[in-house]
Formats: sequence, C-alpha cells, structure tokens
Amino acid sequence: MAVPKRRVSKTRAAKRRTHYKVVLAKPVKDKDGSWRLPHYINKFTQTY
Repeated sequence: MAVPKRRVSKTRAAKRRTHYKVVLAKPVKDKDGSWRLPHYINKFTQTY
C-alpha cells in the first residue's frame, strides 16, 4: 500500500488545489430571444 514518506505542507497542498474551481453555467440566448441555462428546456417554447 502506498504511504506518503513525508507530510505535505499547507503551501504545497494549496498550490495543488488552485486548479479546483467552480465553473458556473453561462446562460444562452434562444432563437426567440429568451435566456436559458444550457442543457435545459425552454419554459416558453418547450424546446431543448
């Protein structure tokens, strides 16, 4: 079983975690001019 030889410092762990980001979905504009989130059905036209 792999076990770390030394403890990872707080700074080194934080540097590794800088790439873990929350990416929010950007709304898209439909042909009828209304906004919706991607991969969701438009409430008004019932299109995907």
